Amino acid sequence: MPAETVEALVIEFRSRLARAGIASAGLDARVLVLEALMLDRAAAIAEPKRKVEAAALRRARGHLERRLAGEPVSRILGRREFYGREFRITPATLDPRPDTETVVEAALRLLAGVAAPSILDLGTGSGAIMVTLLCEIAAARGVATDCSAAALEAAADNARRLGVAERAEFVLADWLEGVEGRFDLVASNPPYIKSGDLDGLEIGVKDHDPLVALDGGEEGVDAYRQIAAHVGRVLKPGGAVVLEIGNDQRAAVQAIFGAHGLFPPEMGGAVVKDLAGRDRVVVLSA
Repeated sequence: MPAETVEALVIEFRSRLARAGIASAGLDARVLVLEALMLDRAAAIAEPKRKVEAAALRRARGHLERRLAGEPVSRILGRREFYGREFRITPATLDPRPDTETVVEAALRLLAGVAAPSILDLGTGSGAIMVTLLCEIAAARGVATDCSAAALEAAADNARRLGVAERAEFVLADWLEGVEGRFDLVASNPPYIKSGDLDGLEIGVKDHDPLVALDGGEEGVDAYRQIAAHVGRVLKPGGAVVLEIGNDQRAAVQAIFGAHGLFPPEMGGAVVKDLAGRDRVVVLSA
């Protein structure tokens, strides 16, 4: 018999998710139910016996089935929190992970002494990196590129919602193709998964993140080669390049950029580790 109250529905969903081996069953159940019922947590706590209407119940069960099939909660909701702000995500955008906040942290340190910095974000996806930097640095301006018009639409929407659209420009381009001007900082989270490793990714990634945002080619570094070949012409003197990498790609990426005259800084900060202590970001400059 269908659950008829908020409390009963959460209990049922938690049980089904737990039986499916989902470690975050309790949290996922609560979030999915509240989203479907359009309730906040306070309302659910205050009225656990609230009756669930038929339409809301259908939405909730649809959410549950998607989660049981391996779809991440963020995809079901269409949003992800990143650096304390909510970003809209779509099937055309990568789901930004907490590890990518390491790119933002490195960029903020590099730009701390720069007045009105200019930022270029390559392969912007949801716009998480550039929009966050514009939010954090009120005087900054940015250009973001992506090869997907749908991704750029989502990024521009996030810029509008977070109040930085007037300082942001979005360009449909393959990496640096057609990009003009010079920038204090170039940032990117390029695809870096080796093509042969894609089938081994967890379902939530391989079935729901866009392939173009994951597939880095046979060696996982195709995008870095494309960026390295052209980034020098858009970098201001003293400017820096900040790139997310796979945890075993430090040497390969540094060698690729070194061949184009870009090297790690002499005094520290060449590599930034993520929360798990793995190499996550490389910093390079001319």
